[in-house]
Amino acid sequence: MLDIAQIEAAVNMISAEKKIPKEKLIDIIESAIKTAYKKDYGTRDENVNVVINFETKSIEISIEKTVVKEVTNPSTEISFEDLWEDADAYSEWDIVEFDVTDEVMSEDNAESFGRIASQAARQVIIQKIWETEKERIFELFKGKEWEVISMKVDMIEWGKVILDYNGNSVVLPKSEQVSRDNYVADQRLYIYVAEVAVTEKYWPRVVLSRKNAGLVEALFWLFVPEIEEWVINIDNIVRKAWVKTKLLVSTNYDEIDPVWTLIGQKWMRVKSVMEELWGEKIDIVLNDWNIENILKKSLSPAQVIWVKVNEEESKAVITVAAWDRAKAVWKNWLNVNLSSELTWYTISIEEAWENDK
Repeated sequence: MLDIAQIEAAVNMISAEKKIPKEKLIDIIESAIKTAYKKDYGTRDENVNVVINFETKSIEISIEKTVVKEVTNPSTEISFEDLWEDADAYSEWDIVEFDVTDEVMSEDNAESFGRIASQAARQVIIQKIWETEKERIFELFKGKEWEVISMKVDMIEWGKVILDYNGNSVVLPKSEQVSRDNYVADQRLYIYVAEVAVTEKYWPRVVLSRKNAGLVEALFWLFVPEIEEWVINIDNIVRKAWVKTKLLVSTNYDEIDPVWTLIGQKWMRVKSVMEELWGEKIDIVLNDWNIENILKKSLSPAQVIWVKVNEEESKAVITVAAWDRAKAVWKNWLNVNLSSELTWYTISIEEAWENDK
């Protein structure tokens, strides 16, 4: 038999933990009971109403049928003849509601229906809680895509970092964490809102990240007011999380150096970003619209001797001093690969010795 008091206790607990309105949870349970009724007592087509009343600790179950002259679907229609002496009170297409509570909750059926309804409710509640939480998180971050938001680490659980955002628990998934980050409870971090979208597969979808390159760009927006004022432009940004980020920057103002604007006095601006990224290296490259210059600077601190560019194929052969090759290539060709992504050119490295011409 359905225990209304037990259902009420569960609703109160879930509402408090998941911050889901009680009314919505009641709707979910009523919907599950409708499904259970259709499965075992009615048909899929039936219009079933379920009302749970916590004050009276009662449940009401009814079905609706449309009054018609000739019945084509007994599950949803009823004829005037079947209304018997009540027929005169109705017109065609009126809706008649039949209370079936006593039938369902009779001594013979109550235990069986209660068990079936409880199982259905549990399954639907789990699914609906998942959907409701997604909707709630979506509303929480709607309009904040591509921003960084300061959040507090609440707990670390099974590889997921649970964050507190204005009293709401949100998840930084393992896939969007930086492997070498050290997350600690009560720590405050800037989290990048990488995606807030409605998609067919993941509706609705919110992606929080510490790995996305957009985190670095958004931090510079935060610490460098000239970017928000459109004095400095970040034309491209590429990143190997925790290891290195490269930015391509430009300006329309001759009197301004965009690289040193991002670095800041005594390196304070770039240091603020690096500290938030736990020491990740950041290369800032001037975009002067000369691809040879950009390629040279992108491989800094290596000494580039000359650059041969094939603009049609977006390829470049860069010759560096032999003793500087390691600086140009860096770990696992990371410097070359990031420079290639930054400039949209495929880069090949050649070495030159002192006697090379």
